Parts: sequence; C-alpha cells; structure tokens
Amino acid sequence: QVQLVESGGGLVQPGGSLRLSCAASGSIYSISVMGWYRQAPGKQRELVAAITSSSGNTNYAESVKGRFTISKDNAKNTVYLQMNSLKPEDTAVYYCNVNGLRNSYTPMRAWGQGTQVTVSS
Repeated sequence: QVQLVESGGGLVQPGGSLRLSCAASGSIYSISVMGWYRQAPGKQRELVAAITSSSGNTNYAESVKGRFTISKDNAKNTVYLQMNSLKPEDTAVYYCNVNGLRNSYTPMRAWGQGTQVTVSS
C-alpha cells in the first residue's frame, strides 16, 4: 500500500498564492514521476504539472505556465506545487499522483485524496 497525504489547499483571492504539498509513504521501491492533476466541477481531470524524480524534468499545462512551479524532495518522497497569480479558473480539486515501483518488478501508481483550491474574491 502507498499513501499520499496532501496539504495546502484553501480559499484565496485572485492574484494570490498557495503552496500544495504531497508526501508519499508505504510500499515504495522507487518513484519515477510525481505530479499534480486537477478537476473542476463538470470537467475532466487534467494534468497540471509533473516532475521526474531522477532528472527533475518538468511538464506544465499551458494554462499554468509561468504561474505554477512544481518541485520535489526525493529524500522525503514529497512533491510541491507553488501556485502564484491564481485565477478563478484555477478553482478545482487538486490531486497528487505518484508513479514508480512497489518493488523491483511491480509497477505502482497512487492518487492522493484531493485538496480543494478555491480562487474567489
């Protein structure tokens, strides 16, 4: 079993900032990619940002480029999402996602429970 614990969501005014954190624990042999997805009401879940564990390569949705920054702490199996210049359209439930291996031969993919981000005045 792999557990992901998210924190950092909340209510913020347009133009404000929030920082999300996601810590992974449990049966983890290695992690290859960590990322954040979001799902707004009535919409499909979409990738916000992802980062590879080994090289630190990042990938962002076009809508958040230049405003959001994903980072990681490999020693803590933790991924962060710094969100600046937030807009009302960023309002969604944000989910952490981790991909890797549970042991030397078993793939692992886990999701966090989700944290609500609301951008409103």
